[in-house]
Amino acid sequence: QVLESGRLSFSRQGDFVKRFEKEFSRYFHKKYAVSTTSGTTALHTALGVLALKPRDEILVPALTFVSSASVILQEKAKPVFVDVIKGTFNLDPKDLEMKITPKSKAIIVVHLYGLPAEMTAIMKIARRYNLKVIEDCAQAPGAKYVGKYAGSFGDLACFSFQQTKNMTCGEVGMVITDNEVRYRRCA
Repeated sequence: QVLESGRLSFSRQGDFVKRFEKEFSRYFHKKYAVSTTSGTTALHTALGVLALKPRDEILVPALTFVSSASVILQEKAKPVFVDVIKGTFNLDPKDLEMKITPKSKAIIVVHLYGLPAEMTAIMKIARRYNLKVIEDCAQAPGAKYVGKYAGSFGDLACFSFQQTKNMTCGEVGMVITDNEVRYRRCA
């Protein structure tokens, strides 16, 4: 229908966008979804919701796409790189815990190459240290870990639908959450 309409782009308030957000959030069993212009802007939007202070530390995998770390710098926070697990290339929970300091505020978990990270261990660590969790699911929409979708564990999850991704819309991103306050700040 979008292609037949002759319109390349629809505003965020358009019916197709609203329907996509609603169906996408429902698929991941989340209350809210906000579309963005890209996966990078989805990550930047999610970090912006956290109201970070300059030099706050955000833990991020050492192996990831540049956006996962560059959005941290855009918020004037400090990326702290965490080693990855050989074989899955996902964030290593053991190294994660060793890198936490009093300045740590959040973790960006990247589900790389369609392989979900070890979210049970990561969420346990996040709760222990009162850290927010943003899941970068750009390469893992529909992937599951212990029976749950990647993107359904953290405080916020971000997706990319850029043309090289598993699911594409051209150049679109999405942020999902269950928290109404975070949703309103994203929107």
